[in-house]
Amino acid sequence: MLKKELVSLPDSVCFMVAADEISGTPSKFSEVVTWCKNLGIFKVIFHIDTDNVSSVIAHLDNVRSISGAARLNLFYDDKVERLGDDCGMTVTVAVGMSGREEIASAVKRMAADNIPPEDVTEEMLESYLKFKVEPDFVIKTGGSHLSDFLIWQSVYSELFFLDVNWDKFREIDFLRALRDYQIRIRRYGA
Repeated sequence: MLKKELVSLPDSVCFMVAADEISGTPSKFSEVVTWCKNLGIFKVIFHIDTDNVSSVIAHLDNVRSISGAARLNLFYDDKVERLGDDCGMTVTVAVGMSGREEIASAVKRMAADNIPPEDVTEEMLESYLKFKVEPDFVIKTGGSHLSDFLIWQSVYSELFFLDVNWDKFREIDFLRALRDYQIRIRRYGA
């Protein structure tokens, strides 16, 4: 019934997950990507708050194995790895990335390009950011603590905090979050 009620879906969804939540449920990535794909959401971002990249990479095989899954991008330590083909869906996994670090890195690159401070605009700063996405909807599992990931890009995103931890996150929880999203009135800072 919930699926029938959904008429206004976000174009892009960001999931913020703690590293300790993913170890027991490696298949959860592929489940969530499948749910999004089935609903027609083709930009999915996972932020895993950890410094241990190898612990996350081991779990990404599940996402890669989805038939026709996605262009899969892995961001870590200022590197980007493309792990899949472009099949109309983009799944981005960012490991341990901080929004503060991303903004500081953008400013350093502008300085290295000898851009005078008076020439710096919001649009220019955005062009130097690593993540060229502004998620419509950010879902944080496991409580109300939000990391600073996509701090610039998510300023107008709708935020949804879920008491359910990642390992217990079900499709019904996702559909309820989307129902909540569609009844909100987005003001984009106004």
